[in-house]
Amino acid sequence: MFRRVLARTIEDRLLLVLLAALVPLLWFSPEPIWALHTLVDWKTVGALAGLMILSRGLEESGYLALAGRWLMQRVKGERLLAIVLVLFSACLAAVITNDVALFIAVPLTVSLRRVADIPTGRLVIFEALAVNAGSALSPIGNPQNLFLWQTSGIGFLEFTLMMAPLALALTVLLFVLVPLAFPGRRISSTGMTADVPRHRGLFWVSLLLYLPFLLVADLGYAAAGATGLLAFFLIYRRRLLWGVDWLLLVVFALMFIDMNLLSGLPAVRHVADVLLQLPGQVLTAAVLGSQMMSNVPAAIFLASFTDEWRDLAWGVSVGGFGLAIGSLANLIALRLAREPGLWREFHVWSLPVLLAGWLIALVIGWL
Repeated sequence: MFRRVLARTIEDRLLLVLLAALVPLLWFSPEPIWALHTLVDWKTVGALAGLMILSRGLEESGYLALAGRWLMQRVKGERLLAIVLVLFSACLAAVITNDVALFIAVPLTVSLRRVADIPTGRLVIFEALAVNAGSALSPIGNPQNLFLWQTSGIGFLEFTLMMAPLALALTVLLFVLVPLAFPGRRISSTGMTADVPRHRGLFWVSLLLYLPFLLVADLGYAAAGATGLLAFFLIYRRRLLWGVDWLLLVVFALMFIDMNLLSGLPAVRHVADVLLQLPGQVLTAAVLGSQMMSNVPAAIFLASFTDEWRDLAWGVSVGGFGLAIGSLANLIALRLAREPGLWREFHVWSLPVLLAGWLIALVIGWL
């Protein structure tokens, strides 16, 4: 078991990059090593852990594969399937946050491998892009929107109306890209008649625990809720926990530490001053800042420099595209897909969306 964990750690390039970056950051930062844990948003990590456990339970129950079979019986074309999943992911993200939307959409999509010959990896990429676009609409759609909504003092409806033009434009942009990424060919079935192993009890237990866990997380007790789920599944179905990507939690914790250390450096604050002087000012600074430190830390960091909330909110929303690090949702989707080479293909589609989204935001803002 130790060798398997070690092998996966060595293969995890993002984890190795974050570990390597931690050394110079600690050297230049006044933060003591014993206090690094305070830089981690444990509520986010706890929420992620609980959702990973529950989504794994749904996936292993076999009922997501059955849902995929039902979908395949009604959607015959690859392009139409992509449109349906993009729309589903975007709408879901606006209502229940981008990460929760992915924990529903991605396992469902991955399960389609059992019943059809389709590019599930590319579908997951577009789902990641879709939740970034859809979650931009709502104050509760993603963590950066929630932070900016509360900090700015703008009303819920006012914030939603402020974000609506950008969210709609980004979603339309993805629909325009779908024909380029997915052919109109008919889907080839590979297992439509094969029996799918089902575990009814595991399905209902995992499904019914979603809402209580989300309520506990919303009250600020995500870590405690995740601990409770871990204890429950250790007794109920221990083998399920071996399929959870625990290294993803380490990646997230290291990301919080690295980005918080980075944003505290005087040189980085000087970079922020420079970015704010570029064409597009706050919007451009937020887009580029998201590419350097992810959009949630970028929103928190730049909020101390400006009160132009629309441009900041639009910028970090667009900044979720581009590099995978631009949004935590991207990392979640790519890890859940568990497909070699997907990181490279993600950037083939995400970087053009970043550029187009930035230009669209500038034009809409100017108009």
